[in-house]
Amino acid sequence: MDVSFLGGPRPQRGVGVVAPFDFALDRELWRWVPDEVSLHLTRTPFVPVEVSLDLARLVSEHETLGDAVRALTAVAPEVVAYACTSGSFVGGIAGERAMCAAMSLAGAPPSVTTSGALLEALAELGIRRVALVTPYTVSVTRVLEEFVAEAGVQVTGCAFMGLTRHIWQVPYRDVVAMARQAVRPGSADALFISCTNLPTYDVIPQLEAELRIPVLSANQVTMWAALRRLGTRAVGPYQALLDEAARDWPVLPDEEQEHQEGAS
Repeated sequence: MDVSFLGGPRPQRGVGVVAPFDFALDRELWRWVPDEVSLHLTRTPFVPVEVSLDLARLVSEHETLGDAVRALTAVAPEVVAYACTSGSFVGGIAGERAMCAAMSLAGAPPSVTTSGALLEALAELGIRRVALVTPYTVSVTRVLEEFVAEAGVQVTGCAFMGLTRHIWQVPYRDVVAMARQAVRPGSADALFISCTNLPTYDVIPQLEAELRIPVLSANQVTMWAALRRLGTRAVGPYQALLDEAARDWPVLPDEEQEHQEGAS
């Protein structure tokens, strides 16, 4: 059969992704990516360390980043994203900026990190108070709180799972339960669900509808920031960061009644 009329594959734009060796959610990243963009993933070398501050430091060493970026340059991505939250907040804001500089020095085009993308997303939405959900231990979670506070954003609530392995196996119901625990009514302008190894794509619209605030996740902000640098949009219907229409929270009956009572 003659298929020459098809003209070959459509041109693709590339996003390079550097992920920790234990990253297991490649498919989730792809769900935010439009058809004309390809992801080119590479992983950091394996180290026999559980999820911890030590691991965060190991998978974000500048030499490791440089090797990963050089491996990606063969396929010429237009942007490189470092997809690890703890690895990009463990050194504070200065450490995150140094990571981007190290990737650029190794030959990366524009580069982003998950934690840098988080701060970018909070600024985009004008968020000054945020609740946090993490799968981490208390020590790793506290460093995330410090990172967010360093950026001038108040942490209003936090729930963590205390996990050191197999984070990608956490079911959505557990993520929802932790979100409900972290967000106190009226206290937060947004919720951030940390860790690129924690599944979140399908749960974001549900939580936004229930909590009535933007819900951000590690993989979501990473893809949003990377694709933004390409001048294109991430795919995420009914996700407030990606869909402006989703930011218009409808007035609920009980809120309308409270408004009327207050005006009388």
